[in-house]
Amino acid sequence: MTIQKLKSIIENSNNIVFFGGAGVSTESNIPDFRSETGLYKKDNTQKYSPEYMLSHTFFRKHTEEFFEFYKTKMVYTEAKPNKAHLALAELEKRGKLKAIITQNIDGLHQMAGSKNVLELHGSIYRNYCVDCKKEYGLDFVMKSENIPKCVECGGIVKPDVVLYEESLNMYVMDKALEYIRNADVLIVGGTSLSVYPAANLIEYYRGNKLILINKSETYYDRRAFLTFNDSIGEVLSQVI
Repeated sequence: MTIQKLKSIIENSNNIVFFGGAGVSTESNIPDFRSETGLYKKDNTQKYSPEYMLSHTFFRKHTEEFFEFYKTKMVYTEAKPNKAHLALAELEKRGKLKAIITQNIDGLHQMAGSKNVLELHGSIYRNYCVDCKKEYGLDFVMKSENIPKCVECGGIVKPDVVLYEESLNMYVMDKALEYIRNADVLIVGGTSLSVYPAANLIEYYRGNKLILINKSETYYDRRAFLTFNDSIGEVLSQVI
């Protein structure tokens, strides 16, 4: 049975790395981007496409509308960690999982108890003034009317999330590459592996135990040692 094979692999490894995408958080009722019910399925009331509204250009040119969209569509403060987050935190606690590399910005891995989390696209919980770089929490942004402004210099307080047209944090990217390159087992979950450059990380894996867990097929399925087209929470909760 495939789940038993995965369980055996995990039991026999102390150098596992997890790379996850939006599908990890959909089971916490946070929408993904590209599915039929995802964020990118533009409704007819929207003047602009979601992709454009999440770009640096839109942030700069239509700042007030950016924050209106961001606060209502990108921040889910009621979300709680699901079975996948909790299983990964447990694997780290047991000394088996060395790092979580995530494309998500929701902080649910940390909420579940994970310590070594590399956030490729930033976090809603970190915000900073674009002028003086003073740091702010999520509450400051959410409670601000219209555009959040720095209390010290009056600059715009921007979420520390990577928008379209912006570069990834190279320090985080380099650390992610290092973990993947040295991993014995690489578990990839909740991602279609279609967003670059993050999806290209999988190319740096040198091992032979690539595990893919995603509800739909991916381009990399044929290269995987094990493939699960299933709920990531259900799969991972069966192996801890």
